[in-house]
Amino acid sequence: MLDRFRHPLVAVVLTLLLTVPWVGLFFSYGGYGTVHPGENIAPGTAVLVAGLAILGASFLLAWAAETAEKDVPQAFAIAVLAVLAVAPEYAVDALYAWQAGAGSEQAGNLAVANMTGANRILIGLGWSGIALFTIFRARSGSDPAVEHRSGFLADVVGLDRGIATEITFLLAATAFAFFVPLSGGIGPVDTLFLVGLYVLYLFVIIRGGVEEHEENVGVPAYFQAKSKAVRVAAVLTGFAFSGAIIFTAVHPFAEGLETLGLQYGIPEFFMIQWLAPLASESPELIVVAYLVNKARSTAGFNALISSKLNQWTLLIGTLAVVYSISAGAVGTLPFDSKQAAEIWITAAQSLFAIAILTNFEISTREAVTLLVLFVSQVLAEFYVIRTVSEPAATELSMMILYAYTAVYLVLGFALFFKRRESLQELVGRTLSNARDAVGGGGGQTEHAD
Repeated sequence: MLDRFRHPLVAVVLTLLLTVPWVGLFFSYGGYGTVHPGENIAPGTAVLVAGLAILGASFLLAWAAETAEKDVPQAFAIAVLAVLAVAPEYAVDALYAWQAGAGSEQAGNLAVANMTGANRILIGLGWSGIALFTIFRARSGSDPAVEHRSGFLADVVGLDRGIATEITFLLAATAFAFFVPLSGGIGPVDTLFLVGLYVLYLFVIIRGGVEEHEENVGVPAYFQAKSKAVRVAAVLTGFAFSGAIIFTAVHPFAEGLETLGLQYGIPEFFMIQWLAPLASESPELIVVAYLVNKARSTAGFNALISSKLNQWTLLIGTLAVVYSISAGAVGTLPFDSKQAAEIWITAAQSLFAIAILTNFEISTREAVTLLVLFVSQVLAEFYVIRTVSEPAATELSMMILYAYTAVYLVLGFALFFKRRESLQELVGRTLSNARDAVGGGGGQTEHAD
């Protein structure tokens, strides 16, 4: 009798049940955009129901991506997973960009604030938190990616060197991002370069061929054992359903959190930059934690890096497109000097994080450093916002941003210099993969396990 409850389909059904309350709520109120916490539904209810739906959809998304690894390159499956997991972030930023194109001066600043907040959360909490969780979990289990070393906080999470392609493309996008504020906004040139960079990345990984994937267990193993038609149907259904749940549920979840935050006196702009992106990034973090818990740390970090890459390219690049459509002419999404500083600190944080991964590992010390720098900067700005009146608050906030930008840059360039041989290997592997892709894709590009 108990064996029946261990069947993989039971896990699928139980996970689907987590989404049922949200589906019922969604349709009972009339569809997308009709559930408004604090207006027609209690904020706590929205957070609970939408949160459970996001949790269930995140597992379905992870299972679909793992199942797909049998038929497509793993890096491509993870790239699709990453895009779907952060799709709500695109929707939020697109809304602000559309409002900016319609004439709202503040909306452009909100779009940039939300975008930079999401990107810094992904590294400051995502990369660091998952690394620390991986190392912590390895103490009570087995994870070949974790190496225990003597010394203070010296344990490391090792990454497969095949992940070089993702890291190198992220480095290129990061280098370009430093120049974005110089034109006073996000314009057509930024769109062409950043979107083109991501398309080139997809071309390289798709041409890489299907790798020998790990033996899966549970739900992915069940569907991988089926015929190709059944596998494809399961993957497409999983991607479509989980994507729809995440896309529709994240906004009410974030709005519920924002409403609760306002009740406790948290400034609205602060919530748009930090609380809303944290909600929209939650599916991605859940998926990665699931992979790490299965001792698939390298695949988990691949997903995090892929998410950062598509947010740092497609998300920025599409803002100008949405703005131009709304404005009725090709134009540049404008933002103020405060948001320029936000972009520079985000690019500097990204540079430091890439420098950490240049030797294909991240130590406990490095993860803690990423976490402490991120949290301390956010708390410092929050303190300024709460205790200092304008315009002094903005000036002081920008000083904090510039100071942390300098710290990130010094640490990043120091690591790049120290690991210059690893950097050469990183770029060399990527160029080799690109040549294979252009040359016909006969060889296998290397990707994470």
